[in-house]
Amino acid sequence: MSTKFFLVSNKVKKFKKSIEVDGDKSISIRWLLLASQITGISKAQNLLRSEDVHSAIECLRKLGIKIKLSKKDCVVYGRGINGFKYKKNLILNAGNSGTVGRLILPLLIRSPYKIKIIGDKSLSRRDFSRIIEPLNKIGVQFFPKRKKNLPISILGSKYLRPIDYHENRGSAQCKTCVMLASLNTPGQMRIYAKKSRTHTELMFYNLGIPIEIKKINEIDIIKTSRPNILKRYNLNVPGDISSAAFFIVLTLLTKNSHLILRNINLNPSRLGILKILKKMGANIKIINKQFSIGEKFGDIIVKSTSKLKAINCLSSLNSSAIDEFLIIFLIAAKSKGVSYFKNLSELNKKESPRLKLGSKILNMIGIKTKVTDHSIKIYGNPNLNLNKKYEIKNYLKDHRIMAMCTIAALALGGKWKIYDPDSINTSFPSFTRILKKNFGVKFK
Repeated sequence: MSTKFFLVSNKVKKFKKSIEVDGDKSISIRWLLLASQITGISKAQNLLRSEDVHSAIECLRKLGIKIKLSKKDCVVYGRGINGFKYKKNLILNAGNSGTVGRLILPLLIRSPYKIKIIGDKSLSRRDFSRIIEPLNKIGVQFFPKRKKNLPISILGSKYLRPIDYHENRGSAQCKTCVMLASLNTPGQMRIYAKKSRTHTELMFYNLGIPIEIKKINEIDIIKTSRPNILKRYNLNVPGDISSAAFFIVLTLLTKNSHLILRNINLNPSRLGILKILKKMGANIKIINKQFSIGEKFGDIIVKSTSKLKAINCLSSLNSSAIDEFLIIFLIAAKSKGVSYFKNLSELNKKESPRLKLGSKILNMIGIKTKVTDHSIKIYGNPNLNLNKKYEIKNYLKDHRIMAMCTIAALALGGKWKIYDPDSINTSFPSFTRILKKNFGVKFK
């Protein structure tokens, strides 16, 4: 743990605001990776400028991809499919990003040399076997053998084969890994995937990559195969709904408040948080819906409410809200009744064991919980108001833990000492700036 911290000791006052948040992280990283495989120049506006995205940029630059950043846009000079400049003893650093670490691997499956992938302490704890196993079946080797986390080395092959892959976790990263591997693999890749975010599928459609999708109940059967060439792909990245979620909850928990969040990603596979919060009594509306390169975006209107109620959350909503559950738990803490969330073991495989730490933080502020390895019951208290001192540390620098606790301090009160505030830079670097500029928050 670092010694850096900030203090939050004043609740926000009622507000009526209109704001924008940073570009979507999932879209930003996927666009960079695919733009590197395009023959020619691609440009993105509103690309997220977080540490995770910069990790993707630096990995691609080490592979010979020219990338230019300006205040307004990002330009990638793609070298075509398998156009990387492979070198001996190459080391790629994914930083804290599971998306970068896992999704760079399928683009390296034709490397003639071993390439070492490393990451920070948090990423090095996370499970990479879910990526290693399908790539092994495709024909790729990893070293050391049977190792399940970073650092690991990948060695590509000239003799790759398509596979039938069953993805039953609802992990978009696992699904995307096999889809990206199809760019360099002869024949047709078949993926039987539990529903998860669909950004990669939309990008494949818009790039002209051969793809077919058949939906059967909760499973998407995806068939994809290698294209001949990919042409430029320009994109205006919409705001990240995972970042917007913190301000949605701040509004719901602050009396007499009203907020408009502009140009937010409204991909149907990412709207779990809105569906869950509406079921809990939240006053949320969507206006100005538009489409751009297959992605839906628009404005979200939120009004505060004192009539929040508990929820028995459907597991079918989990994958579309997996990054937002910590902040949803904060709403459950302030709701009337007992909320129940189940089949959430994936939360413990994120930057930190979020299910366990989320429960611990709720207990710290006086909320009773019952937690297992995959579920949590939250005994809400509509009269919850905090006036004690709280210290947040040893949370593995998880950006969403940091942001959740900041919102708790601003909405519920108390005096909070939050360590590692810079952790938010992995996903949402303008978080504190937006709070200062638009909500009058003072960090000490």
